[in-house]
Amino acid sequence: MRILMPLVLLLSLWAQSAGAADAGAAQSVIRAQEQAFARDDGATAYAQAAPEIQALFPSVEIFMSMVKSGYPPVYRHRSFEFGAAQVEGDSVAQRVHIVDPDGQAWEALYTLQVQPDGSLKITGCSLLKTGQSV
Repeated sequence: MRILMPLVLLLSLWAQSAGAADAGAAQSVIRAQEQAFARDDGATAYAQAAPEIQALFPSVEIFMSMVKSGYPPVYRHRSFEFGAAQVEGDSVAQRVHIVDPDGQAWEALYTLQVQPDGSLKITGCSLLKTGQSV
């Protein structure tokens, strides 16, 4: 019985984590992309995007052009701080508070999903200037 209880506990923890998303892991993926943007490392930034995003932007160059023109506060900023996260099954919604180079405050909402290989990838990013409504 003594040996069986730790095994049951281990299996229970494994079952809970198998296929489940994790806010800490999501933040690591987002941070990896954010740091890649800072280094102009398009390949690493692109690698954090889910296959659906890569299908929409089928090359690193197209992806980076989209980020630079459509998400300038994500691409370049003064500060980038994680806010609240919501985990549901194999998905994570992560808020990020951003201050752009001009001092304007922005709110980004990243969505991520566990992929078939077990990795977590970014499936989207919505960006609003703080104080704007949807």
